[in-house]
Amino acid sequence: MANDIAELSRLTPAKGSVKNNKRIGRGRGSGHGDTATKGHKGAKSRSGYSLPTWFEGGQMPIQRRLPKRGFTQTNRTEYNEVNVGGLARVEGGICDPTTLRRAGLVKGRGPVAVLGVGEVTQPLTVKAHRVTKSAQEKIIAAGGTVELLEVEAEFRRVKKGPAPKVSTRKRNQKSSGE
Repeated sequence: MANDIAELSRLTPAKGSVKNNKRIGRGRGSGHGDTATKGHKGAKSRSGYSLPTWFEGGQMPIQRRLPKRGFTQTNRTEYNEVNVGGLARVEGGICDPTTLRRAGLVKGRGPVAVLGVGEVTQPLTVKAHRVTKSAQEKIIAAGGTVELLEVEAEFRRVKKGPAPKVSTRKRNQKSSGE
């Protein structure tokens, strides 16, 4: 047993399996002095350099090369949409924004719009901020009624931007005596 311990203490790695670390920046004589294996100048030779994943080497980026398409209105009114087919889940037959939220058909705040996808089998009283023509026809055909609510001021689209310019310049008026 004592011989086994002595053998373990004399173990060494195989020849050529362990290499010394590359020591950079320790003078020209080391072979890795001067630029310390970083090449010459430029951002990549500096400490702390990181490249954004979308960087394309200084050429015009793809998001600037592609054309802009369409238009997104910044001051639009966002509606919570409900399909006519889902209104059957509301108990009592009266569908207003609060009962729709309780039934889980509408998530979040804001005005409610009823869309015409699905069928109506029972007469419903629908109170919403917007109802499509097809939804209105289906509700009325089933013997129900539709009542439009006014959109609250906080959800209504509001025109933003500078106030219209009012001309302060006086116009030259000819007097009638000339």
